Amino acid sequence: MAILKIAKMGNPILLKVAEPVADPTAPEVAKLVEDMKDTLIDINGAGIAAPQVYVSKRVFIYHVPENRIPEGVKMDPVPWTVLINPEIEPLSDERKMNWERCLSVPGLHGKVARHTHVRCAYSTLEGKRIETEVKGFQAMVLQHEYDHLDGILYPQRMTDLSLLTFDSELGLKTPAMPWAAEDFA
Repeated sequence: MAILKIAKMGNPILLKVAEPVADPTAPEVAKLVEDMKDTLIDINGAGIAAPQVYVSKRVFIYHVPENRIPEGVKMDPVPWTVLINPEIEPLSDERKMNWERCLSVPGLHGKVARHTHVRCAYSTLEGKRIETEVKGFQAMVLQHEYDHLDGILYPQRMTDLSLLTFDSELGLKTPAMPWAAEDFA
């Protein structure tokens, strides 16, 4: 078990486009994923991309446990999912403003417009290629993590910086979010 250090906004690694993984089945990829998962468990996080732990590779992991699903949102929990060399394609022009947080931008949250329906293709640790479609909250999570692979942090996606707020100003503590079910309808 290894708890990894998380890069914060301003670190150059977060601004780079991450490199593809040559062999998703390589032992070092499995070790990286295991350490990323241990890190998320330690900090009670939901998702993390390899560049956030100083590894410029196209890998991210996430899960959506029941306690992370906003009240009133009709969504099943999502088990731990590993995405290697993912590709995301919007399936609709519709976007919805959602509150986001990021481990690399601690203490802040902001509203970001994200596509509501996306297709995601990726490789697993076993080298299998998966293609899936997701909507709503899960689509937002995938797009947020995918942005890390392209050197983009959520504040760069914001169109109204008046919606970038310190958590403490709303009395929020992790993992609470200023979410409402209508944000994900």
